[in-house]
Amino acid sequence: MNTLKFLPYVAKQAWRHRVRSGLTLLGIAIAMFLYTAVQAMRHGVEVATTATANDTTLVVYRKDRFCPVTSELPQDYQRRIEAIPGVVSAIPMKVVVSNCRTSLDVVTYRGVPKDDFIRERGKRFEVIDGSLEDWKRRTDAALVGETLAKRRNLRAGVTFDAAGITTYVAGVIRSKDPQDHNVAYTALEFVQLAGRDRLGIVTQFNVKVQDASMLDPVAEAIDDEFRRAQDPTQTFGEKAFVARIADDIVELVGFANWLGIGALVAVLALVGNAIVLSVQSRIAEHAVLQTLGFNGPLVALLIVAEGVLISLLGGALGAAAAVLVAHFGSFALSVEGQSIPIGASWQLLAIGILVCVALGVLAGLVPAWQASRREIAACFRAV
Repeated sequence: MNTLKFLPYVAKQAWRHRVRSGLTLLGIAIAMFLYTAVQAMRHGVEVATTATANDTTLVVYRKDRFCPVTSELPQDYQRRIEAIPGVVSAIPMKVVVSNCRTSLDVVTYRGVPKDDFIRERGKRFEVIDGSLEDWKRRTDAALVGETLAKRRNLRAGVTFDAAGITTYVAGVIRSKDPQDHNVAYTALEFVQLAGRDRLGIVTQFNVKVQDASMLDPVAEAIDDEFRRAQDPTQTFGEKAFVARIADDIVELVGFANWLGIGALVAVLALVGNAIVLSVQSRIAEHAVLQTLGFNGPLVALLIVAEGVLISLLGGALGAAAAVLVAHFGSFALSVEGQSIPIGASWQLLAIGILVCVALGVLAGLVPAWQASRREIAACFRAV
């Protein structure tokens, strides 16, 4: 039997008690909003901190230093790093942040040698507004990540000020690398002078190696090279470096994941409660349906479909709201100059909808089974 023709009946039954159904939908939407938001944070942490076989970048930092303002390395380390076997290139960076603590609104300036930066990393991003030529021409120009541009309403041709540095936006870039989303790339010398530091001092070196298998040996070789220097180094894989700095965020998201699980339990309870109340109020109606030829499995299927419909409508509303807020809000958790994006994709919305369908089925199973086994005479006696 084609059960799709019973969908109008299922929808009518779900909407029969408008206040109860409306409150249930609202509760499910709130719970799914929380669940989807937590999953967006968890996905951002995974993208920013999970190493892959394609990672070939190391970060050389001042040993026993954390916030960028405390990490100072001589720029001439670049020559010695590039002489180490396995190193393809080393890009010195001067990092200045508007806030070194964990925050949703941090501007990170990264001063880089422009020609070296474009040669080594220009292929990994796309300029969606402005031009590279304008960036190379002006000393005070910045290439701004798309997330930062959306959050601060920036576009090519405007100026903005943060952390005591005023820059001209030469372009807005789009990149798959999370660390490019919330950053402003400027000339190395410009950031050194604007940050009231002397020339020749940088915060870190981003080192590209020949192969991912060489990350650990090259990192050890770099640290051995400067072990007895006045400014010793500590070298990490890029994703491991972010994970080390963002340890508190990782723990926070791990705890928030339990909140997401709690939200799913709340959805299950809300749908289950709504279905139980609905079934209890329609015992005689189910007897009439059986009298008309509806067998037990079909009655059970209609009850499960009602649970799926309620769960799907409320869940889709909450998940879609979370995706839209994350998309248009351009949020990113930043700590010590490193960025953890909060980006909810449409795939996450699809997952949320599938979860709602599964919860709707699960919530309707017990009342559906009970209703399908109830005899016609027993149904009328229960009225």
